[in-house]
Amino acid sequence: MSQTAAKAPGAPAPSGDANRWKALVFIALAQLMVVLDATIVNIALPSAQTDLGISDGNRQWVVTAYALAFGGLLLFGGRIADLWGRKRAFVIGLTGFAAASALGGAATSGAMMFGARALQGVFGAMLAPAALSLLAVMFTDAKERAKAFGIYGAIAGGGGAVGFILGGVLTEYLDWRWTFFVNIPFAIVAALGAYFVIREPEGGRNHNPLDIPGVLLSTLGLVSLVYGFTRAESDGWGDATTIGLFVAAAVLLIAFVVTEARVKAPLLPLRVVTDRNRGGIYLSLGIAIIAMFGTFLFLTYYLQAIKGFSPIQTGFAFLPMVAGMMIGSTQIGTRLMTRVPARLLMGPGFLVAALGMLLMTRLEIGSSYASTVLPAVLLLGLGMGTAFMPAMSLATLGVEPRDAGVASAMVNTSQQVGGAIGTALLNTIAASATTSYIKDHIATATSKSQQQLVQMQGAVHGYTNAIWFAVGMLVLAAVAVVTLVNAGKPEATPVASGEGSADEVAIPVVAH
Repeated sequence: MSQTAAKAPGAPAPSGDANRWKALVFIALAQLMVVLDATIVNIALPSAQTDLGISDGNRQWVVTAYALAFGGLLLFGGRIADLWGRKRAFVIGLTGFAAASALGGAATSGAMMFGARALQGVFGAMLAPAALSLLAVMFTDAKERAKAFGIYGAIAGGGGAVGFILGGVLTEYLDWRWTFFVNIPFAIVAALGAYFVIREPEGGRNHNPLDIPGVLLSTLGLVSLVYGFTRAESDGWGDATTIGLFVAAAVLLIAFVVTEARVKAPLLPLRVVTDRNRGGIYLSLGIAIIAMFGTFLFLTYYLQAIKGFSPIQTGFAFLPMVAGMMIGSTQIGTRLMTRVPARLLMGPGFLVAALGMLLMTRLEIGSSYASTVLPAVLLLGLGMGTAFMPAMSLATLGVEPRDAGVASAMVNTSQQVGGAIGTALLNTIAASATTSYIKDHIATATSKSQQQLVQMQGAVHGYTNAIWFAVGMLVLAAVAVVTLVNAGKPEATPVASGEGSADEVAIPVVAH
């Protein structure tokens, strides 16, 4: 191993690429675009459905087409970034995402919209791992890495809530098509900036031939898994097709693991996920995202359907959560990451978020935003921001440069699968509790207004039941972190250098 691959604890950290902070601006902009797109389209969906004549049965495909392509191709996208180079994959991903967004904005039929959303998912699956792995190989000093991942984590966590505001403004004052067209300037600026500013470290590519069986098995397995949860939400857990999809996913993913253990150049080297710390991060993030996705969903329904908020008011109601995430990520996480072990940030962070979630279980029809929702979303944002920031960094800490793309893809994969599980599982819990409540109380409602009141009470009862489950998920995420993640605080030394040959790796110096 060369001298550049590891440094003594007292050695000075390398300065890295002089443009790395400028590069962070464009990487963060691209990440913001992808995260915004996930929620901004949801706000525009009712208007788009009406204009394009999409049936109620098919409208889910506006969301599902993106989720299937994105979730199914993430590992492949991460491997492409390792093979082609992260900068090239990043720019191609941005260009393709912009073109797909233009197609979606110009859609004249439901089929054209579904195709555009699937294309967005394809290029997003290339873009997202390339963005995170660029940070992993460009920021090698522990303190600088903490700041860079603090910014990235805040955007990854808070961008979705900002999407509600932007989606509401564009849909209400312009047209739903602008929720697609708005991606184009984001992508152009980020792609041009990346092309001229980013200087990817040499020697970090993985030039091994592509693992075609791994690509097919992982893509089909993840698509089956995500689609299984999507169908469970709409058709029920006992549906024959739903069960078949889960069985197929299990078989395909088991075959994928067996294949990866045997092939010479695997798509996902098992060393990436069997590392105790990285495995713990992927697991805890996936569990936490189950809770997060449910919260966005139910709080949006509660504020609009129960409290009568407009889309714009709903978006602004999420702003305190964004502020909490920014503080937790850029202030608490960044300042403490190099001083305390990651588990002492992530564990308490998930528990603070669980406390915020616990406050939301007190929701009633007459609950005040200021006294109930506001403190809840503040705590939720603060906790998740504090936990996400070290998680994003530790997920790629010490990984071999040739594996940076696929390790980054695993972060996105755990979040995507967690989101699919969360949406389906929490919706099922809420719907079941609502149906049960209405059945038990509707007989006592003698007038139409009383029946409407019972239905609203039933809806809120369903939300709070699902939120209780989300509280449990966040506590479980904290337990997973404390149990599995044992990395100490990183010293101010290189953690993932891209220099030297592809077989060399910077050894992270970790204090236990």
